[in-house]
Amino acid sequence: MRKHGARLLAAVCVMVPLAGLAGEKQVVDITELAGSWRGWVTAEVGQERATMIVQPDGGYRASTTRGSISEGKFFLENGALRYRSSRTMGTATLSEDNGKTTLKVIPEGPSSETGPAEYERIK
Repeated sequence: MRKHGARLLAAVCVMVPLAGLAGEKQVVDITELAGSWRGWVTAEVGQERATMIVQPDGGYRASTTRGSISEGKFFLENGALRYRSSRTMGTATLSEDNGKTTLKVIPEGPSSETGPAEYERIK
């Protein structure tokens, strides 16, 4: 009986920390992205602070503190979240962790102009 109780306690202890980890969220409707986002983008000069406004149709406009602007659109393709912008195209992921929603944008192929970006939803 003690072994069974110890195993149960060990299983609970292993599972509890996993509950707090960020989990990727499957986007089923582009309107889920609508709103204001703030984060960091990778550019020629390194990391830059950026803000992004996403419209309900997936269209967006992002701008950095240095004045760089990118416009594009998020869309679903075969169940995957993707984007196409005035500079790049690629994939995106949405995740949630302890009430914080994060949007990561990963361009396809090498580019000297831009790299990955990570935004947090502004409440």
